[in-house]
Amino acid sequence: NRDAGRKFLAENKTKEGVITTPSGLQYKVLVKGEGQVPQTTDKVQVNYEGRLVDGTVFDASAKHGDKPATFRADQVIKGWTEALTMMPVGSKWQLYIPYELAYGERNTGNIKPYSMLIFDVELVGIEK
Repeated sequence: NRDAGRKFLAENKTKEGVITTPSGLQYKVLVKGEGQVPQTTDKVQVNYEGRLVDGTVFDASAKHGDKPATFRADQVIKGWTEALTMMPVGSKWQLYIPYELAYGERNTGNIKPYSMLIFDVELVGIEK
């Protein structure tokens, strides 16, 4: 898993539109939002789909009902917190999260240790 993730990220960072942050998080802006950018302690509303490197979908907000998922920006994996606190409301980004910013060495459901994750994330709103 670790090698597959590293190989993917090394190739992915050379693709057009992919931005790599100092932490190693990679993202691509699919839709540029114009709204407010959340702080770490803000409650956000998001639609998302998470996939493994092989394309297997392991989770999606649509699996949990027809409303966006709601949580505090700092109550998720590090890669999500970093991305959410850079995204204006209305944005849709594709995130490429190295295992160090995801679940690390832990085994979480369908996610094996050292798994790099891919998420499509749409920031719908911020709850005040």
